[in-house]
Parts: sequence; C-alpha cells; structure tokens
Amino acid sequence: MADHCAPTFDQLAKALGFSCQEAGGLVEVRNPAALENWTLPVLEFTIVLGAVLALIYAIVRLRRHGDPTNLVVWFGATAYLFIIEPPLYFPAAFGIDAHVDTMFAHNVFTVDFLWGRLPLYIVAIYPLMATLAFEIVRMLGVFRRYGVLVGAVCVGFVHHGCYEIFDHLGPQLRWWEWSTENPLNQPMFDSVPLPSVVVFAALWPMSLAFFVQLIVGRHVDEGRAFSGPQLVWRTAVIGILGSLGTAVLPIPATLFGVGNTPLRGFLYAAELVIVTIVAIPILIRQWLRLRRNDSDTPHYTNGFVRIYSVVYLCVMALLWVTALPDYFDAVDGSTSNGDPIGNLWYTLACFTVAILCVVAVFTVPHEASDPLPTEGRRTRDAEGDGGEISARGGLVGS
Repeated sequence: MADHCAPTFDQLAKALGFSCQEAGGLVEVRNPAALENWTLPVLEFTIVLGAVLALIYAIVRLRRHGDPTNLVVWFGATAYLFIIEPPLYFPAAFGIDAHVDTMFAHNVFTVDFLWGRLPLYIVAIYPLMATLAFEIVRMLGVFRRYGVLVGAVCVGFVHHGCYEIFDHLGPQLRWWEWSTENPLNQPMFDSVPLPSVVVFAALWPMSLAFFVQLIVGRHVDEGRAFSGPQLVWRTAVIGILGSLGTAVLPIPATLFGVGNTPLRGFLYAAELVIVTIVAIPILIRQWLRLRRNDSDTPHYTNGFVRIYSVVYLCVMALLWVTALPDYFDAVDGSTSNGDPIGNLWYTLACFTVAILCVVAVFTVPHEASDPLPTEGRRTRDAEGDGGEISARGGLVGS
C-alpha cells in the first residue's frame, strides 16, 4: 500500500531487506524458508505456538475450574495490542503524524498483517508474555498475600526479565529495526531504546496485571461468578485502562524529560529501579514462605506456564548462542552486516531473573486439583446483570 509508505518506514524496510511498496495487503503469507534468516521462523513458531497453547489452557481452565482469569489476561493483552500498535504503524491515518513519526519497523515473517507492519508473532507475543509473567507471580501467591498493586509490580518485573532477553537480540538478527533518530526512542540503550526497556517491558504488563486482578482476578479468587457478557465488557475495559496506565506510568520521564535526553533517561531508569526494588524482596520472601509451607491455602499451579516458560528460555538461549560469534566480532556496536548489537551483560542479568523465577515455580508446593475454594460454595453476582447462583464460582450463563 504505497500511500501508507511514510519515508521513515520505507527507509527502515529497505534496511531490513524488503520493499514497503510491495508489502502485501491486510494479510500476506510467505514461505518461511525464504525469510531473512532461519531465526525468524524459529522465533515465529515458538511464540505463536505458545500463544495458542496459552489460549487453549485458558479455555480448559475456565471449563474445568470456572476460572476465567487466564482468558481475561489473554484477551486483555490482545485488546491492548490493537489499541496501542496501529497508531504507531500509521500515524498519518490517525492524525498524529505531526507529533509521532515511525518509531520502528518489523521485518516480514511467514504471516503478516497491515501491509507488512504487523507480523502474526507480534499479535501472539502480547498474550503469551503477559500470561507467563502474570501466572508466575500468581503461582507464587503474591496477589493473594500482598494485594493487587504489589502483585502487578512483580508481574512487570518478571515480564521485564523475560522480555528483554528477546528485546536485546531482535535488532542484531533483523527481527525489527528501530528509528534511532526519532526523539521518542531516546535515549538508546545500545540497540534498544530505553523507553522500550522500561515501558513495553515493565510498565505495560504491570498496568495490565493491575486491572486484570482488580476487575476480575480478585473476585474470582473469592469465588465470584461472572456471566459471559460481564467478562466481555470487563476484558474490553481492562484493555483500555491498561493502555491508559501505560501512558500515565511513564509521565515523569515523558513530561519532565522533554528536550533533555539525559534527564529523560534518568527518569525512565529510576522507574525501572523502583519496580526492581519492590519486586525482588517480595518474590524472594514469598518463595521462601511457600517453601516453608507457612499457609494452609492450596497453592495455585499453571502446568502450561511451568513447561512453556522453560521452552521459551531454551529457544532464546539457543538463538543467543548462535548470535554470539557475530556479537563478539562487532565493531563500534555493529556486526559486519551493519546490524546493531544489544547489551549482553544486561541480557545475562535478565536471563538470571527469568531462570530464577521459573525455578521458583517448580520448587514450591502446588495443588493436586482445583485450587479455587469453590466446591460446595454458592456465590451470587451482586451486579444484577447475569447474577445466577453458581456452586463452582465459575462462568455462568455462557
């Protein structure tokens, strides 16, 4: 769609090896063997498969245990995607091109949407990564013991650890290209904009988790039932509020850092430090408490997340190992092919965080059956818009 080929996007597309003018239509399917390099279909398959399995698990959990939380996380993250991403792809179409230029371009993958702007795996990575982070924190019982806000902060921290492993590798392997001249991407943290490191890796999942647990999760934990329409409108609201939260949380950097890149970078980093300072002691303390089995409350377990988090980390480790020769041969931050490299030390720290979180959910007691204390319990929806009585505390009227 040539009329949507803004100059910056056209330049980024050429750097990635494809033509903006020839980039498909609403949907385009390519031969995976003909992509830029072999890592693209491997990444795509891993993320899309994980998202599909996460959705299946969420549906099964709803049907068997009456727990819609996983489903709300999945669709809430997807709603967030479709609110946030399209304006970034087509700023002119949304009337914001005077303020927002193209910030990045994805490479073309096996399945793409919106004239080469939106690969299928990007649609999938939002619900998959949100599910992994949210459920790790939930399995450690942080929401149950410390409440909605602290639990959400821990989700942001865990998501950051898992996501930055991917974020610092993508530019080198040509999964996407950042517009380094765009002031909204400043300051850069090697090959990754610091705003991405903070906002998209930590603050958006924190915002999403807060509203998921506030609007749905905590009520489900108490045995409350929701009808199908109630879950639909709650999920839509979560997507909207999660998007607003992502705009509100980085306000110190976006407001006070205007025209001052060093200050902007300091304020972004400060927010990430605060998230880290809150999350680390809480996660450690709660893991130790569960290891001592201090609580008689059944411990929630998500078998899919336990297994697929290992799969994700193994695939990312493989991709990083194969990228290391070019990484170490790089000169002035670029490989011999001219691709920017990420920060290996920061990636290793994130790998450490992610691995420890995954080990933690394997080393705490877990329930043998339905963790929700709903058997023989009758709850009534107090809102009056689908308030059937349920002995399971699950979805009613769906």
